[in-house]
This record gives sequence, structure tokens and C-alpha cells, in this order.
Amino acid sequence: MDPSLIKQVLELAVDNVRRDGGPFAALVVKDGVVIATGANQVTRTTDPTAHAEIVAIREACRVLGEFQLTGCDVYTSCEPCPMCLGALYWARPANVYFVATHRDASAAGFDDTFIYNEMRVPHQERQIPMFQVKDEEAKRPFEEWKKKADRAKY
Repeated sequence: MDPSLIKQVLELAVDNVRRDGGPFAALVVKDGVVIATGANQVTRTTDPTAHAEIVAIREACRVLGEFQLTGCDVYTSCEPCPMCLGALYWARPANVYFVATHRDASAAGFDDTFIYNEMRVPHQERQIPMFQVKDEEAKRPFEEWKKKADRAKY
């Protein structure tokens, strides 16, 4: 953990607020070098997935030419939300360092507690009801994937 990178990610978050963005930023670091940065762009791009970590992961993967962040560390100004946490697990960095907590974000109006709670609720009883549609070919895409000799390992 590099304290100067903590300061850098916090400054990036503050700068983003000053440019009418959200108060979140992230850095992806490989071998001590920042290879990608990201700041919250949700309102600027009208993209609800444009969280700082997602933006940084996308850029780092582009730079690396890989879909995983093997050997990288991620620094974030705040504890990742459920979406970003999922993306980080898929990206597989070595470490994630965060500064503020989800409670700090909640106190500023960014409360994702309901998402954690929704994951425990049966699909049809969620705030956005979800329904599984049964189809005899539901597993066909996975069967096709398993047959593929040159498939990428996730």
C-alpha cells in the first residue's frame, strides 16, 4: 500500500466533484505505476455503470490488452459498491485499497444498503421484481461454450 497513491486517489475524487462529477475515484496500479484512472461519470455520461472503479477497470484492461488485472492493485476513494465489487472480483486484481467506507458514502447520500438487502429477497419480491423464464434451451449457450476448445478461462 502506497500512501502517496491514497492521496492521489482522494485528489482525483475531489477534482471530479469540482468538475460536476460524483465524489469517487479509482486508480489501477501495476508494478508501482498508475496505468489507469477513473472518476465517477454517471451524471456526466448518463451511464449508471460509469462508477470510478468500472471506468478505471475498463481503461486498465484496454492498456493491458487483457480482461483481468493480474498483478495489479486498485486504489479507490471509497469502499466499492455491490456493482463495483462484482466487477473487481471478475477483474481479479491482487489487492484493493479503499479509503472511505460505505457508511461514509451513505451519510453523503450514496446509500447502497438496499442493494445488499435486495440480494437476500426472493426474486419476485424485490423492489424490481425479477422472473426466471423457463425454456428448454436455457443451458444451450453454456453447452456451446463448454464445447469450444479455444475458450478463454474466466
